[in-house]
Amino acid sequence: MSEQIGTITPEEVKRRIEQGERLNVIDVREDEEVAAGTIPGAIHIPLGQLPERYGEIPRTGEIIVICRSGNRSGRACEYLQAIGLTGLKNMVGGMLAWEKL
Repeated sequence: MSEQIGTITPEEVKRRIEQGERLNVIDVREDEEVAAGTIPGAIHIPLGQLPERYGEIPRTGEIIVICRSGNRSGRACEYLQAIGLTGLKNMVGGMLAWEKL
């Protein structure tokens, strides 16, 4: 049985960044979506490029994956877990929720 993919709220991500924590955030949205704004320090790897670029993801024990609403990031978490990454967390509500903070 594989470990459950965790979730994290945008509020928690924001609070931890504001406290100076260096988070490992992966943004799987498309270029034009990211151009409208992203979480400071996020690594941008569009969902379709994950198979070629997952090596760019630092293995830090916790990997927070974000997208627009939480759907693509959920798929990204499942894919990354399937290839052996651990500590994955899907940011619930995505950037739509982040922008309301």
